[in-house]
Amino acid sequence: MGATIAILATLDTKGREAAFLREQLEELGSQALLIDVGVLGEAAVAADQTRDQVAAAAGTSLRALLDNPSREEAAPTMARGASKIVQDLVKAGELQAVIGLGGLQGTALCCQVMRDLPYGFPKIMLSTVASGDTSAYVDIKDITMMFSVGDILGLNPLMRRALAKAAGAAHGMTLSKVDLPSRHGGKPVIGMSNLGVLTSGAMQAIEYFEAAGYEVIVFHAVGSGGRAMEQMMKEGIIGAVFDYALGEIADEVHGGLRAGGEERLTVAGKLGLPQVICPGGAEHLGILVDPPNSVPERFAEHRYVFHNPVVFVPRLKAEECKVLAQDIGRRLQHSKEKTVFMIPLGGTGSYAKEGGALHDPDCDRVFFAELEACMPATVDLVKVDSHAEDPAFVRQAVDRLIAMIEGG
Repeated sequence: MGATIAILATLDTKGREAAFLREQLEELGSQALLIDVGVLGEAAVAADQTRDQVAAAAGTSLRALLDNPSREEAAPTMARGASKIVQDLVKAGELQAVIGLGGLQGTALCCQVMRDLPYGFPKIMLSTVASGDTSAYVDIKDITMMFSVGDILGLNPLMRRALAKAAGAAHGMTLSKVDLPSRHGGKPVIGMSNLGVLTSGAMQAIEYFEAAGYEVIVFHAVGSGGRAMEQMMKEGIIGAVFDYALGEIADEVHGGLRAGGEERLTVAGKLGLPQVICPGGAEHLGILVDPPNSVPERFAEHRYVFHNPVVFVPRLKAEECKVLAQDIGRRLQHSKEKTVFMIPLGGTGSYAKEGGALHDPDCDRVFFAELEACMPATVDLVKVDSHAEDPAFVRQAVDRLIAMIEGG
């Protein structure tokens, strides 16, 4: 028997399209499960999970939603109900993929359901708004966004082709035999944050970990990356952490594009996972600028470099570094065990080391001293007389994390 693939759609406005998508899936050998997330209007095709059932799964009734219909109330309610139905089916092993159809409202609703699903589960969103900034819809989950080009409103040569491609993508994804295990050879998967100013060191770390039998998932620490790493800790995919790059904390504190949110740097501690931390890339910010290569007035007195024409990188001053260090210390209050914080006295990345565009040893001393003063007593603080990408520093960080993992 083929895979079962859920189709999320408002069947009053997208019933014909959902029916065609079901036909395409069945021709490929999969089964379709139509879930109606609409509220108003009459469904154009019969649903396998009706809008009444979806509303009931959310703890209400369709009648209650229709008493005072509004998108502000109905959409989140139907998303909640659809999410419960889909999650229950996934947990029971009765669903292998999901496809959503929608415009602005439908995309928001369907993606809300998809974001609640685990990493690795196939999620495809055929959307009229997938050609722009989709970060609000995707957030930190592995949702495949497909641009429908035309409005999903009626069948025509373009829409039939788009729906057929969505069916093919979902069907193909269910055929993949590669899973997402939480252990490799009996050893936990390691999560590692990274920035471009640390890539040389990150590559060394991967080599060292792999030589010891560990696999590493690397996350670009630009906000979404660090949050995704921590979500994978919560989902049990990642069992140990080399948090090599803390630029997301700097940008959260001082208003940069890599801001990682209030929860960043707290999850491993709350879960009790072994973690080695380095303040890599935290001495500078990432600021989007327009026009390109322009210097924002508030950073006119800072040292700076351009990471690319539209990403301006100012070096934090001493007092700004102190505020950052205090915030790092506050976040690490959750770390009660198995935590090592390593300070690279020679610089926190390629920009900050000797010869780098943002090298400032006086500012580093203030930063590192404040980190030491603010570090919780439960965290093992280690100062290393080398820069963050130095092989000796990276080797020691890797060895310390492996020792914590294998020491029980």
